[in-house]
Amino acid sequence: MRELVVSTLHDVRRLAVELRPAALDDFGLTAALERLTEMVSLDTSVEVDLEIGIGDERLPADVETTMYRIVQEALTNISKHADATRISIVLTRTEHTVVLVVEDDGDGFDPSDETAGLGLAGMRERLTLLGGRLTVEASPGTGTTVAAEVPLP
Repeated sequence: MRELVVSTLHDVRRLAVELRPAALDDFGLTAALERLTEMVSLDTSVEVDLEIGIGDERLPADVETTMYRIVQEALTNISKHADATRISIVLTRTEHTVVLVVEDDGDGFDPSDETAGLGLAGMRERLTLLGGRLTVEASPGTGTTVAAEVPLP
């Protein structure tokens, strides 16, 4: 019984950290994404390429959190469902927007299938709250591309 309680407490702590990692608050989105993708690469056999071009200035906290959570959900979906060998993540900033693209070479899926995509619904909801949008390109056997765009104030 004690082992179960200890294990459950570790799981709860891990989940809390994953929701809002200290690296995001302390060091910003770039460092948090580097750590997240490093963990995925170590835990799986998937090669993760990360390219970040957002400059040195921090993004608004709600934008950083949203982009982090979208990458996190995309990586979770890929590891659970895609059977991918390679993931590409590109995050860029323009004067008025932040754009995130997560692409994999996995199995793909049918985006019109309403039973697929609870994670995608969560991504859309997060982006909608910021006035952003989500685009998903996928089909069975061809991999998946998820693109998120958020306007900057």
